[in-house]
Amino acid sequence: MNPEVKMMDKVEAANHPTRYSYSFLIIVALFITSLMTANIMSVKLIKILGMVLPAGIIIFPISYIIGDVLTEVYGYAQARKVIWLGFFCNLILVIALWVGKVIPPAPFWEGQAAYERILGYAPRLLAASFLAYLVGEFFNAYILAKMKIATEGRWLWTRTLGSTLVGQGLDSLVFITLAFVGTIPLKALAVAVFAQWIIKSAYEAAATPLTYISVNFLKRHEGLDVYDHGTRFTPFLIRKGH
Repeated sequence: MNPEVKMMDKVEAANHPTRYSYSFLIIVALFITSLMTANIMSVKLIKILGMVLPAGIIIFPISYIIGDVLTEVYGYAQARKVIWLGFFCNLILVIALWVGKVIPPAPFWEGQAAYERILGYAPRLLAASFLAYLVGEFFNAYILAKMKIATEGRWLWTRTLGSTLVGQGLDSLVFITLAFVGTIPLKALAVAVFAQWIIKSAYEAAATPLTYISVNFLKRHEGLDVYDHGTRFTPFLIRKGH
């Protein structure tokens, strides 16, 4: 491709951030896939270093890593749309699983009890999961965008780790508290929140080199490096622009 034409395409993409590229669509697909996969896996409890944790912890932090990349390259306004898209996709999944549960099974099918036990989410756990996701993801994106402005785009690692410490901490606090308060001792509740927060944050720290590689590649490839000057940071604005 002619270098001048390619540069014009990049300039146009920068001026029109809602013109989604193939790379952007891949990032969105990975974000939503990791989110929904983690929610399904979390029905299983596993034991790591003596701590009992939901199996979704294996993949859920990836959604935060991708969220960091998304906000860093494309800005908070685009991240906001993707966070809500992930929410509604997960809602569709939950509704579909519930419909599958209540439809009478075939007379010869013997897996109804297993289906209900594994995929029959309790309303309380569901509400806790949805609220924790929104709180954690929006705080993560907000802090990263604000820190990018404050640091003038330097020290990416401070933004990814700082936003994750807050976002993952709030996610763990909201979910564990709403899901289990009143059912387990407060000390055990605090230990569960702390354990999830530490492991998720350590996951993000370990992935920092991959985050750098992804961000640098996308900024060059897309010709974008969005700073959220003038962005309205309310989570509830899902229209074209900021």
